[in-house]
Amino acid sequence: MTTDATRGATRLPYAFAKQHGVLLLAGTGDDARVGLREGASATALLEVRRVLGRPLQVQPLPRQVFDRTLSEVYADAGLDGAGTVDALDAHGSLDSLVEDLPATADLLEAQDDAPVIRLINGIIAEGARAGASDIHIEPFESALRVRLRVDGVMREAASLPSRIAPLLVSRVKVMARLDIAEKRVPQDGRISVAMGAKALDVRVSTLPARGGERVVLRILDKDQGTLTLEQLGMPPAVNAAFGKALQVPNGIVLVTGPTGSGKTTTLYAGLASLNDGSRNILTVEDPVEYAIDGVGQTQVNTKVGMTFAAGLRAILRQDPDVVMVGEIRDPETAQIAVQASLTGHLVLSTVHTNNAVGAITRLRDMGMEPFLLASTVRLVLAQRLVRRLCPHCRALREPDALGRQVMGAGYAGPMYRAVGCPRCNHIGYAGRLGIYEAVVIDDTLRRLIGENADEDALARAAFARAGTLAASARAAVAAGDTTPEEALRVARQEDAPPAPALKEHEGDARV
Repeated sequence: MTTDATRGATRLPYAFAKQHGVLLLAGTGDDARVGLREGASATALLEVRRVLGRPLQVQPLPRQVFDRTLSEVYADAGLDGAGTVDALDAHGSLDSLVEDLPATADLLEAQDDAPVIRLINGIIAEGARAGASDIHIEPFESALRVRLRVDGVMREAASLPSRIAPLLVSRVKVMARLDIAEKRVPQDGRISVAMGAKALDVRVSTLPARGGERVVLRILDKDQGTLTLEQLGMPPAVNAAFGKALQVPNGIVLVTGPTGSGKTTTLYAGLASLNDGSRNILTVEDPVEYAIDGVGQTQVNTKVGMTFAAGLRAILRQDPDVVMVGEIRDPETAQIAVQASLTGHLVLSTVHTNNAVGAITRLRDMGMEPFLLASTVRLVLAQRLVRRLCPHCRALREPDALGRQVMGAGYAGPMYRAVGCPRCNHIGYAGRLGIYEAVVIDDTLRRLIGENADEDALARAAFARAGTLAASARAAVAAGDTTPEEALRVARQEDAPPAPALKEHEGDARV
């Protein structure tokens, strides 16, 4: 729900609006329109009427709508960089940073804190409002640059004076319970915050650099960790293959793709479909991104020897039915995963490869025997995320060289281009959608894997009847969901595609 008086709504203190369930929606004209949360007492309207000094039009709002509107209205203040920076000269002491913080701080309620605190709260709030996955705080000699990764693409959000970089980094360290005196080594931490009714986890990573310490904040929206398989938007054939593989009592199901391609979200959706109380589900992750009720989740801690291999070996003694390993990155973890599947466990994990077939080659390079892979791997799913065209401003485009390169010379369907409008912040894209390829290990592939066939032979057999990532990207272009530029960026192919599937493809993405 949108409002037409965002600035006017801030005349009511956030704490008052949140506690009493009253929100100023519009303040122009002779009267004021206010939203009243479902179940809230109407007595607070008397105080609002006294403060505003004009009649009220009351609009009842369901609780979820009220909470969402509350977050939108009070987060729209964004980065008030100029006023905050000017006030830092008077409040530039680090003493104000070292203070006790509650376990969960509400970013929208901190209106009277020191300027540097308001600044970092504003940065995180702006990133969450824009739907950013990461916030980069990058100090240079001339300026402190703040950039957001929105829908997989970086964009600058603010440029601040470089003198405030130490204060800003120290404040982040305090919030993440890190050592503010240690600036020579990288540090990792976590911040739990809230924006109204929305709970956020923020992973913090610091890295010493020439201009000062760089900070990256990874925003984890807890609501995104509860997606179902249907909400992922997989093609019906891929969804059916993935769901069928999850119902097998033993074996290995792998999800591949680069960092930020949604692998963990897919695995969590798979775990949610299995989490019916009849199975013992355990995970070992680095780190635990989202908490799932009913699932035992273990955090990797390499400093004390708690590696993926050690954690996997330990949870196999906890009588599990389903095991999720955050990533298979070394031969020891791969060996234990294979042995776990052979002893009657369903193992879910990720591998960093460019395509689905490459996961088999990667496991063989780790020293796994081909006959063991043939008998344990059930399905390999590769995925990428492409930016979705804004449905309100997309426009038809004439066929051009790039469109023909992606879609093929004989394609005669529609193609769209990004335009930009206020609803998508004039970017032309809003959100992302997944593109997928699924390799089901059938008898033919099982024989080829056992015979140690090369990747080309495996790809020809795997995609004889199934679509590739490139084919999935072309389908998204044909449906008007994305552009040829996005399809080429995320699922780059070596040459113009033939009909439904490619013999070869190379995926390359940084999302």
